[in-house]
Amino acid sequence: MPELPEVETMRRGIEGIVGACIEAVEFHRTKCRPIQIAPSKTTFRRRVQGKEITFIGRLGKRVQIHTDSDVTITLEPRMTGLVLVTDPPTKQHLRVTFALSNCEHDSFSFWDRRGLGSVHALNSQEMDKRWGPHKLGPDALVITAEELRARLRDSRRDIKVALLDQKVVAGIGNLYASEILHLAKIHPATRCNRVAKKKWAAIHEAMLAVLHTAIRYEGSTLSDGTYRNALNQDGSYQNEHRVYDRTDTPCLTCGQKIKRIVQAQRSTFFCPSCQKK
Repeated sequence: MPELPEVETMRRGIEGIVGACIEAVEFHRTKCRPIQIAPSKTTFRRRVQGKEITFIGRLGKRVQIHTDSDVTITLEPRMTGLVLVTDPPTKQHLRVTFALSNCEHDSFSFWDRRGLGSVHALNSQEMDKRWGPHKLGPDALVITAEELRARLRDSRRDIKVALLDQKVVAGIGNLYASEILHLAKIHPATRCNRVAKKKWAAIHEAMLAVLHTAIRYEGSTLSDGTYRNALNQDGSYQNEHRVYDRTDTPCLTCGQKIKRIVQAQRSTFFCPSCQKK
């Protein structure tokens, strides 16, 4: 967490800052684990202060603030990061604040409890080197069924594990991979090279359905309460989960108890009846 739906919700939540000018950048002092900031704070400020925000985009699991120069600010939440236009959950985990003018919001900020996230201000050449097509696959909301199959059909990896590979498809994480495969009725331990051609279409259809629905519900706020939208409010898709974190509870489709297995050191949830191997 956060995954594509949560990050897309963050992106939409700060679209009101388009047209604003970045007046100042404050890097907050904290005793917590530091986040990654690049380039240096001095260079970072020089690159973005005085620049106008022209567009809010998303790159996989990252929010991107495009400016009227060649520099884009990329906010990567990783496990516990938030992008906010309101007061943060706590002051001690506030990492960076961007003061704004000519905007309904005085500022936007990046908050991160565990310090695993990152904030970058990179030009287009640096962006391509760090997150170009050789590093990041097509977005999960853009990739076609044919392209998804072409990228994975020869792989011997379990389909659940393969869907987490950001070089294959960008945006899907552990939670939504489980949800997608349940809707597609695919066992998570099925090897990619054993998935029938027609099943790739089912996986792709389920991927779009799950992700778009989760975005409509503004993402999933789990029991730890970490994820919040840009207004510091809970998402609600956690109330719609079919299998994720529902071990030993009845499948909403068939009533069979949901099972949990471990794949690549991550928990996977599935229905042994709906998702027969």
